[in-house]
Amino acid sequence: DTKVTEGGLNVTLTIRLLMHGKEVGSIIGKKGETVKKMREESGARINISEGSCPERIVTITGPTDAIFKAFSMIALKFEEDINASMTNSTVTSKPPVTLRLVVPASQCGSLIGKGGSKIKEIRESTGAQVQVAGDMLPNSTERAVTISGTPDAIIQCVKQICVVMLESPPKGATIPYRPKPASAPIIFAGGQ
Repeated sequence: DTKVTEGGLNVTLTIRLLMHGKEVGSIIGKKGETVKKMREESGARINISEGSCPERIVTITGPTDAIFKAFSMIALKFEEDINASMTNSTVTSKPPVTLRLVVPASQCGSLIGKGGSKIKEIRESTGAQVQVAGDMLPNSTERAVTISGTPDAIIQCVKQICVVMLESPPKGATIPYRPKPASAPIIFAGGQ
């Protein structure tokens, strides 16, 4: 289990997450208290895109260890939310925590590896489920990478993804994904 800080990997990195409004609300907390605590405790910069969109981008920037700390706080918060939502439900199996990373498509190849070897290795060594979207996000050169599992598996997985991203920087220009504001409510035609 090599520490990521060895070998000069403790560099500043930016990881972007795609979240639904409800998830963002949970991360921000009442009057912004939760996100403030996350910023203070992790030492990472946590930026949240403006609120008119059903989906928001959460940008986490900092040294790798600050990023991992921020991620672990987010994963634990989501687990807390899952537990809270289950208290009154009859569901016995607990759904995993799921995070969606936004990764430049030019780095996804390295993340998947030859014939899927790298992503398989990450899945097996972390116990997390990792899915790289086949298509790019609308109007961007980025893809969504969905990670789900226990908070611990997610952190291990994010560490490995960070290593890959640092070892193979994006090629060419990246067009970042920007969620579209929710337009007028969608009226479904006919009996859909």
